Amino acid sequence: MNSASRLPELLRRHEGEILADWIRQQQSSGAVRSNVIKEGDLREQSRAFLAALREALESGNVTDINGGAWSAARDFVAEMARTRARQGFTAAETATFIFSLKLPLFARLRQEYANDAAALSAEIWTVTELIDKLGILATEAFMRSREDVIARQQQEMLELSTPVVKLWHGILALPLIGSLDSARTQVVMQNLLQQILSSEAEIAIIDITGVPTVDTLVAQHLMKTVAAARLMGADCIISGVRPQIAQTIVHLGVELGDVVTRATLADAFRVALKRVGLAVTKA
Repeated sequence: MNSASRLPELLRRHEGEILADWIRQQQSSGAVRSNVIKEGDLREQSRAFLAALREALESGNVTDINGGAWSAARDFVAEMARTRARQGFTAAETATFIFSLKLPLFARLRQEYANDAAALSAEIWTVTELIDKLGILATEAFMRSREDVIARQQQEMLELSTPVVKLWHGILALPLIGSLDSARTQVVMQNLLQQILSSEAEIAIIDITGVPTVDTLVAQHLMKTVAAARLMGADCIISGVRPQIAQTIVHLGVELGDVVTRATLADAFRVALKRVGLAVTKA
């Protein structure tokens, strides 16, 4: 806290000039892309931030941005960072929005304290401390937003990569492509169990043709999926067991129990049809 700072008064008296200098500084820094944000939007965003900053500074807590008086300013910075993350800005561009305010403030301070070097030095340190804290706050909010976006995209990709296909009435197929881990197994289970429930399927074929390797962990995930399907009243057939995968399973001593396995999806489908009393014949 720097109660002796004249920064609130300076900002109140010269807000318009500082805003104009700041916008020019942002545009000249190269951190603003016209294809991402329009000049009018940039001006309004900058104006709103300066207003929030001035209101917080007038509370007397010049550098304590964790205080209650800074709540509106903190919320603005966080929302600005989240918006820019969604718009495609980089973390550096988002932080530059805050940090670029330093130069306009420094220039105004030099004019205000032209004959008082000690006071100028103190005020410049106050501004540096304040803007750095706000810049870090913006960067942290930006990174959290990006992490949320990435996590949501990963979840959507998991769901898209585990489609459940209805092959025939009462017969479902779950083609797996890529490696299986705990998170993906959970998605696989949810999708399969939901389809078993909605279609009243009796048999689910889990095709692992697209699974590059099968180790003990992958086998455990498969058995969990089979067990969950059985609890829903559907039996499972594992297809796509290639020679190298069969050798690996034997070498690892993995016990698949009474789960039926087949080399190809076609073979598994033939078994499934037989179980439901159907057969494929030539016309």
